[in-house]
Amino acid sequence: MTSPLTDQASAASASRLSLPFQIRFPATTATGFFAGSFLGVSHGSQTAGLRFRAENTHRLPTSSTGWFLYHKSKNYHMMLGAIKEGLKMGGKVGFWVGGFFAVEEAIDRVRGGRADFLSTVVAGLSVAGGFSAWHRFPLITAARTAKIGLLSGLAFGLTQDALGLAKGRRPFYVEFVLGSKYASENDVIRH
Repeated sequence: MTSPLTDQASAASASRLSLPFQIRFPATTATGFFAGSFLGVSHGSQTAGLRFRAENTHRLPTSSTGWFLYHKSKNYHMMLGAIKEGLKMGGKVGFWVGGFFAVEEAIDRVRGGRADFLSTVVAGLSVAGGFSAWHRFPLITAARTAKIGLLSGLAFGLTQDALGLAKGRRPFYVEFVLGSKYASENDVIRH
């Protein structure tokens, strides 16, 4: 009889990225949020600094104390702009990354638990389509976004399959291509 801990470990090793969905979803969403926050902070800080400079260019300080206070105020505006844009961009990126992994898991479950690159490709295309529709991109831009979603999903899915194959979890298409001879040889080797 196996223990619950052993069952959880074997289920985790059979999952994508060797993480069950209950852990993978919040971890990837949080990673997306932090990556987006980093990008938003750097962009928001620079934008707020340039906006402050543009808004106050008609009344530049004339004394040393005035310049000190000008830069102090500019730094405060830059920090506030960085925090606002960081939270906004982090939320956006976290939402789309979470959507990608949720769609990927849903497609895996609809396909009967087959976790392979096809689910990842469909998830990439679905999220790219949703992103294009949300932003009302023209057809040319939506096609380019779909192409990026397709290539990203294919690369990420094949990478996941390669990692799973290295851990001993064969995707269904490997057995399909190599046939039952490969499966029976591996079963003999394992037992």
